[in-house]
Amino acid sequence: MKIIIVGADEVGYNIAGRLASENKQVVVIDKDQDAVKRLSENLDIQVITASGSNPKVLINAGIKETDILLAVTDSDEINLVACLITDLISPTTKKLARIRNSDFEPYHDRLKKENPHIDTVINPDFEVVNTIKKLMEVPGAVDVGNFADGQVKYVAIRLDRYSPVAGMSLIDLPSKFGEDRPLIAAIIRNNEVIVPRGSDKVEAKDLIYFVSETHKLEKTLKLFGKKIVPIQRALIIGGGRIGERLAKTLEKDSIKTKIIESDIDRCYYLSEQMDKTIVLHGDGSDQKLFYEENVGQSDIVISVTGDDETNILVSLLAKNIGVYNTITRIGKSSYFPLLATIGIEQVVSSRLSAVSSILQDIRKGKILSDISIFGEKGEFIEAIALETSDITDKPLKKLSFPKGAILVCIIRDGHIMIPTGDSVVKPGDRIILFAVKHAIKKLEKLLTVKLDFF
Repeated sequence: MKIIIVGADEVGYNIAGRLASENKQVVVIDKDQDAVKRLSENLDIQVITASGSNPKVLINAGIKETDILLAVTDSDEINLVACLITDLISPTTKKLARIRNSDFEPYHDRLKKENPHIDTVINPDFEVVNTIKKLMEVPGAVDVGNFADGQVKYVAIRLDRYSPVAGMSLIDLPSKFGEDRPLIAAIIRNNEVIVPRGSDKVEAKDLIYFVSETHKLEKTLKLFGKKIVPIQRALIIGGGRIGERLAKTLEKDSIKTKIIESDIDRCYYLSEQMDKTIVLHGDGSDQKLFYEENVGQSDIVISVTGDDETNILVSLLAKNIGVYNTITRIGKSSYFPLLATIGIEQVVSSRLSAVSSILQDIRKGKILSDISIFGEKGEFIEAIALETSDITDKPLKKLSFPKGAILVCIIRDGHIMIPTGDSVVKPGDRIILFAVKHAIKKLEKLLTVKLDFF
C-alpha cells in the first residue's frame, strides 16, 4: 500500500510514523523545511520539500500509483486543493482531508459526492468534542469509546485499593461474578500496556480497559467499585473553536455551562452565539478568579485552550480546590507519559482523534472502527468476520494470535460474548480485537491472509 501525506505537522508526523512501522510505503510532502527534516531524521520514509497542492509535485511523488492521499496540513484550503488536483490526476486514489473550519460543514456531503470527491472528511475539533461528551457520560473514567453503533462501550478506569477486583487473577473472575464478570481488554501498569491472560492479576493503581454492553455499564462499573454521578454544572476554560462547539452541545443537554476566555473580542462573539452559557472574561489559570466564580462547585472543569501548559495548570488548580472531574486538552505527545504521575488522566487530543479517524480508513476491508489508546500504544479494532475468514467456524483455541494481541469479544445479534477457547466466530459476527503497537504489524499480516478483512 502506497500512501502520500500532505502535511508534516504533528498529525502528519505521527500518522507517518505509525504507517512506516507497519511497512507501508509512505511519502510526506510539506513546504516547511524544519518539519520535513524532522521526519527524514526520525522515520524511514520518503520526504519532499514542496507544496502538496502543486500538481507537478504530486505527479513526481507518484500520485497515479498511490492508494490513499492524506491531506492533513493546518490549512483547510491547501487540503482541499490537494484533493481536487488528486481527483483530476488520479480519480481512483482514495482521499482523506482534514478540514477544521466549521463554515465548511454544510458542504461536507457535496465535497464527497462532487469534486473533489473526498472519501472522508476529518474534523479533529468535532472528534475532540465527541470524546469530551463520552467522558462526561462516565464521570471519572479516563477513556471512553463506542462500538457497534453505541451498543457497546470500552471504558478505562483507575482501580483503587477498595475495588472488589483489586488483587484478583482474571481466571478467578468467572467464579466470583459468573456471567456478569467484567470483560477486561487491557491493563496499563507503570506506563506499559499488558494484554491480559488468565494468570494475570489486576492490582490497585492499574488503569483497566474493559468492554461492556452500554445498558449494563452501570452494573459493570459497580463490580469495579465505581458509580456514575451525572454532570449538571460544567466550566470550560478556553472559548476557541472547541470551547464554542462544546458549549453549544452542553446547552442542548441542559447542562449549566460557563466559559472563561481571555480575549475580550472573542467573549463578545461568544456571548452573541450562546443561548444559556455564561461567558466570562479573564485568565482561566487565575486562582483568584476560580475562587470568585466558585469553581469548586462545578461538577467538571474542561480546559481546551490552545496552550498545553495552561490546560495542565488549570486542571491542577481545579483539582486543588476540590473539583473531582477535569478534562485536559493536550497537543504535545511528549507530555502523555508524565500526566498520570501528576494526577491528570482525563486527556483529549486533536491529534489522536485525527489519527484514529485516519487509521479506520486506511485499514483494509471490513473495518468498522479503529481506536488508538494510551498515547497510541494500543489499538481497539472492530471488524466484520467474513465468510472467507479462517477465523470462522473454528474454535479459538485452534487459532494463534501474535503476542500482544487478543480477541476481546464477539458481538452476535446485538449480544456480547466473552470468548473462551471453545468459542466459535460465525460469518457476519462483529469482532473486537485489541493489540499493542508492536503487535499490529504481525496481526495485520496474519489477518490479511487468514481473515481477509484487513
